Amino acid sequence: MIIKQSEQIMKEVGKVLMGKEEVLEKVLMAIYAGGHILLEDTPGVGKTTLALGFSRALGMDYKRIQFTPDTMPSDITGYTIPGQDGGIVYRPGAVNTNLFLGDEINRTSPKTQSALLEAMEEGNVTVDGVTYLLPKPFICIATQNPVGMAGTQPLPEAQLDRFMIRLSIGYPSTEDQIRILDEKRRQNTMEDVHGVVTRDMVLEVQNYLSTIRMTQAVLRYMTILCERTREDCGVELGVSPRGIIALSRMARAKALLGERDYVVPEDVRAVFQDVCGHRVILKPQAKMEGRTVADLLNKIMDTTEVPEMPGKRNR
Repeated sequence: MIIKQSEQIMKEVGKVLMGKEEVLEKVLMAIYAGGHILLEDTPGVGKTTLALGFSRALGMDYKRIQFTPDTMPSDITGYTIPGQDGGIVYRPGAVNTNLFLGDEINRTSPKTQSALLEAMEEGNVTVDGVTYLLPKPFICIATQNPVGMAGTQPLPEAQLDRFMIRLSIGYPSTEDQIRILDEKRRQNTMEDVHGVVTRDMVLEVQNYLSTIRMTQAVLRYMTILCERTREDCGVELGVSPRGIIALSRMARAKALLGERDYVVPEDVRAVFQDVCGHRVILKPQAKMEGRTVADLLNKIMDTTEVPEMPGKRNR
């Protein structure tokens, strides 16, 4: 049942983001895994459309904020005002929702960027010394533009590490662009996206994910892959323990969509680049030599022994 619903969810979002099935699958996996998503791509490829489409298909409350240099932390977390009875009244901020879209997060100040840290890690916000829980599930999708960097504030490594995956949508194919032009003749295309599940059902899937088994061999394989990112002489910063946890949850989500209740090494390899690419920083000398993080991660996968899995049947 979960798999059938997952296919329908991607089909619904695919109505407004055409030809990007692999991206849609990875975003859905990250949502199932309870992780946050960083979309790094050029303007106009559908980043906002993707977020809104998933909120509709998943029956989740949705809020969006356009980050600018004058966006304040209180716009994110909320603020308090004096109440009529002499008490304090809390006015929730933009993160008080299920799916929060932070558009162009690198356009705002580090102070405002950091206002998201507690929400992303702990699922709550603290305002004037009082902690307020956010609705569950809570997913943050942030976007940033890798070109036109004037006036931007790059995310610090600590905040990048809180995003489960980083994805790039990329330009659609010629055929898909023609389909987009044809669809745009009609109005309210987003209205064609129908709800498939409810947010409570999404929460059930997130809770179920921990029951998907991972053998000691796969755990060791996954850990060795991440450890090798720290050992390379050209690496300044490798994958953290938080990154290994993110990799394990994404691998479990991949197994779930593969109709399995156990993880195989191929699940880990399928998401390794997306989970670890933004967590690895190369030394300046390595960059000058033309090395890239993607090449490094591919080399690590190619040179690390893949454990053999005993024969198992699908559910």
